[in-house]
Amino acid sequence: MPSSPSSSVAAVRKAIAGRLVEIRKDAGLSGAELSALCDWHPAKTSRIQSGRSAASEDDIRVWCTVCGASDRIPDLIAASRAADSMYQEWRRRNSSGLRLAQEKVIGDYEHTRLFRIYVSNVLPGFFQTAEYATALMQSITDFQGTPNDVAAAVPARLARAQLMYTGAHRFVVLIEEWVLRTRIGSPEDMAAQLRHLITLMSLPSVAIGIIPAGCPRAVWPLEAFYLFDDQRVVVETLTAKVTVLQPREITDYMRAFAGLSEMAVYGAKARALVAAAIASIE
Repeated sequence: MPSSPSSSVAAVRKAIAGRLVEIRKDAGLSGAELSALCDWHPAKTSRIQSGRSAASEDDIRVWCTVCGASDRIPDLIAASRAADSMYQEWRRRNSSGLRLAQEKVIGDYEHTRLFRIYVSNVLPGFFQTAEYATALMQSITDFQGTPNDVAAAVPARLARAQLMYTGAHRFVVLIEEWVLRTRIGSPEDMAAQLRHLITLMSLPSVAIGIIPAGCPRAVWPLEAFYLFDDQRVVVETLTAKVTVLQPREITDYMRAFAGLSEMAVYGAKARALVAAAIASIE
């Protein structure tokens, strides 16, 4: 089963730390000598070398310069920026509002053929109605304290739904039953959202499985995650979007998705669960 979704980021940070250690050793410097040349406390050098603290871009420049390895700076900074992109805090990502963040993902989604999605909190953006998306994104904006551009962000989010109707994209989506009964927006908006979900079940590009709340669990409930082909996984936590790229971890998420798939019901049984959720609202 999946390990911590930030472990891929930690692995990249550790690799950068290892390369900095090699550069110091190649220069014939001890940790104390490097610290003196960099004009910072030896504890900082120790934290960077152990991977407990990530070296900033300025740290990398100073480190490599005093070690006579300025030619290594561009590669190390590029690796550091790649690690930053793997772990994106929502507040930082949404610092200028939600619209820009929604528009950025469309390009990545267009290149994906097979989406495998597991949700345990809210319905995925592909499936959301305008009213459901508005209520959800307003809650996110209020919680994060970011600029309120929900009215502009909602159309940008809904635009990704076109991928279900165009191109060779396939969507396999697993939804925990309690998501159907977790009201986002007004009762009328939630009922309309669930009716829309039933409509989507008829699309040839979409396969939807509902995991019944009372079923025996072979795989425990997880945080929502998105598998993009077999290339990467995006895990959504409360505070950050984490991109997993390590093949071993991707394999773990594929195993978890397979296990969750076996617990789900499909077709008429899935529609019956959605219909029951609608009835409970109405």
